[in-house]
Amino acid sequence: MPPFSVSVSSRRVRLARRTLPPLALGLTAALLSACGGGGGLPSLNGAGATFPAAAYQRWANDYSSQTGHRVMYQSVGSGAGVRQFLAGTVDFGASDEALTDEEFQAAAKRGGVQIPMLGGTVTPAYNQPGCSNLRLSQAQLVGIFEGTIKTWQQLGCGSGPITVVHRSDGSGTTYAFTNSLSCFSDRWRTRIGQGKSVSWPVGVGAKGNEGVAATIANSPGAIGYVNQAYVRGPIRAAALQNRDGQYVLADESSGAAGLNAVQLDARLGGSECNPAGARSFPIVAFTWVLAYEHGNGAAKAEALRTFFPWALAGPAQAQAAKLGYVPLQGAVLAKARAAVARIVD
Repeated sequence: MPPFSVSVSSRRVRLARRTLPPLALGLTAALLSACGGGGGLPSLNGAGATFPAAAYQRWANDYSSQTGHRVMYQSVGSGAGVRQFLAGTVDFGASDEALTDEEFQAAAKRGGVQIPMLGGTVTPAYNQPGCSNLRLSQAQLVGIFEGTIKTWQQLGCGSGPITVVHRSDGSGTTYAFTNSLSCFSDRWRTRIGQGKSVSWPVGVGAKGNEGVAATIANSPGAIGYVNQAYVRGPIRAAALQNRDGQYVLADESSGAAGLNAVQLDARLGGSECNPAGARSFPIVAFTWVLAYEHGNGAAKAEALRTFFPWALAGPAQAQAAKLGYVPLQGAVLAKARAAVARIVD
């Protein structure tokens, strides 16, 4: 997916052309260019997880409209986002899997900061005409992705072969999904395991949540896994059995119930592969932005300290909830804001 960006610079320059003499117009354009989009703060460049991209896209539009500052974000997957962050080629990275000890060590010189921004669910998503209320046990979900369940007849939901769709790129979404499959099945854990990328037994690959959703939408008989924000059009979400034996759909309420069981560590990383609770959706994850405490430069540091708290505030989090994400609240939100304050230069 190409980077998205929103800027009010061009709109201001067009207005200036109608109202200002040539000399004033030139000065206006120069000032806007120097400020990176207006308001005295430079633009920010980020890259990483596709999981939160729908929220980040909306935030970029709203933030620009409200402040005149510009944020650009490349939805390239968590693996690529972490690599670009560690290489210092972006102002912030984004990942759906917490950084490893080795990755934190690589970031130690500048002081890596890992900030939870949102929660979300990873839901089985399918396109099977005539099957409107698919219910999957944890064993059935494992069977689909390991290739032992091959037809819709085996699921009691229509007929025909099942086309499995999975991520082709390194992804925190895949980590969350395979981490849960490893909890659901000892066989999956020992034969395939969990990670940002795994050796899939069956299926076709697609890049990003966007790519998986597009493949499912264009392939009747397909099933894959995406953030619930990508369930639209011909794509439906399956109700999934949770640890307490209840079948639940992914939504803000079931996602929040699952995320309440996640214990974050001192670096604000953490996951829970099969949370307890009758109302909990069983595949949940936080998504993080990655920044440096030092070495950003004073202007970039100020831009980061301005944008991140804006995104963590109530209106932005509520907007993300409308897109299918789970807003941060309570102690997690307070810790996220404290982590932002560590960005000093």
